[in-house]
Amino acid sequence: MPTSRVKERLEPELVRAAVVVVLGTIMAILDTTIVAVALHQLSIDFRTTVSTIQWVTTGYLLSLAIVIPLSGWAIHRMGAKRVYMISLSLFVLGSILCAGAWSASSLIFFRVLQGFGGGMIMPVGQAIMARTAGPQRMGKVMGIVGVPQLLGPILGPVLGGLIVSNVSWRWIFIVNVPIGIVALLLSRSFLATTPGDRDHGFDLAGFVLLAPGLASIVYGLSEVGVVGGFHGRSVWLSLIAGLVLCGGFVARATRAAEPLIDVRLFRDRTFTFASIGILLTGLTLYGTMFLLPLYYQIDRGDAAWKAGLMMAPQGIGAAVVMRLAGSLADRYGPRYVAVGGMAGLALGTFFYTTVGASTSYVVLGVSLFIRGIGLGFGMMPVVAASYRNLTHADVPKATSATNIFRQVGGSLGVAVFAVVLDTQINQRVGARAGAAIQNGLTPATATQLDQIARAFGHSFWWSCATCLLGVIPALFLPRTPLAATPSPPNVMAVE
Repeated sequence: MPTSRVKERLEPELVRAAVVVVLGTIMAILDTTIVAVALHQLSIDFRTTVSTIQWVTTGYLLSLAIVIPLSGWAIHRMGAKRVYMISLSLFVLGSILCAGAWSASSLIFFRVLQGFGGGMIMPVGQAIMARTAGPQRMGKVMGIVGVPQLLGPILGPVLGGLIVSNVSWRWIFIVNVPIGIVALLLSRSFLATTPGDRDHGFDLAGFVLLAPGLASIVYGLSEVGVVGGFHGRSVWLSLIAGLVLCGGFVARATRAAEPLIDVRLFRDRTFTFASIGILLTGLTLYGTMFLLPLYYQIDRGDAAWKAGLMMAPQGIGAAVVMRLAGSLADRYGPRYVAVGGMAGLALGTFFYTTVGASTSYVVLGVSLFIRGIGLGFGMMPVVAASYRNLTHADVPKATSATNIFRQVGGSLGVAVFAVVLDTQINQRVGARAGAAIQNGLTPATATQLDQIARAFGHSFWWSCATCLLGVIPALFLPRTPLAATPSPPNVMAVE
């Protein structure tokens, strides 16, 4: 029995690395969830609509996805510690610029810059943890790394709501500065310096294909709401260009010696289905986090602090089960844990498809708590499963790929759900009246509030359908636990 407890204890090196990674990651995730609550106030201050202000979130997530492919090459070239500290520094600088934004366009631009700075925080941090822990403890380690993804949905909306309700929205970016400075100081002390090498080249041609390809697809989908359908030239030109560029990237990646995304990883069935699950989880997670505060603020007329507080049950539900989910996945295999999680996520979302202008807050809170439980069981086992059959050499490439899928899924979710919501509001109350209500220029009538609630309910159906789709890849994950095998010789290496 004592021997078993010793084996379960995490080494000091792993604990120190976890502290640094959790602190840096929570800064990036907290920023996303804080901004979600501030979007309505931003649309009022900058006199713009949902379809425009959503780019504050979409642009950030998309820039994260674009810069993530650099992480694998950067880790090899400069070492994980140096890359992590550079990412933290650039993210803090981007936060300062966002705090000084003077228009919606300038804020969106600075958010993109902020995403470029912080885009490698999560993948580099996960690579540090994965290499330090080894595959046998990935379930438990993902439970630790998942702490920011738990605290973000809990603390982010509440903190953001309090800030927006009591002081300027600019403080939602300023709060990143002290967190980033502490993370930098601890990174310098806690992370071991690892040498870089120049044996790995950067796939510039692949980057030129992938970055604008992803941006074109997301932009094309966002334009659907602007032009009122897929018939607009800007829509189909952007979508075609994006698909062609991404197709060209895949074709090149199969031949390149060191592609940005190693498509050979997808020969492994577990990694393939886990990646699909991660994309769908990112889509419903970020997309729904975009819809929820807008529903409370636009349709219910709630203050930002109350909207943020009403979003906390999802994070609490996930926090309750996250560690249990990792342990169950390690012990029994990820398949059934992930399937149950995605089903629970769909159930919690389903209750929001019937929301009205006066739906009980208790019902809404309990539903979101159920959704959080589903998120806890459905997210971490899938992430851990993606590393199941990989070698240490594959970890940076796999981490980059899965984080790209999550952020692309998130940017697609926000863009698509914003399009659906904007279109539904325009159809139900009219474009002019809808814009005036969203901007706080005109109070909505009882009939208009009921129609806006129906527009939100229709939008939540899209999220519910995404959760149900997530059950499919979960069914193809392994149903057996990872066999206990000796750790690779460099399991404690940080880089």
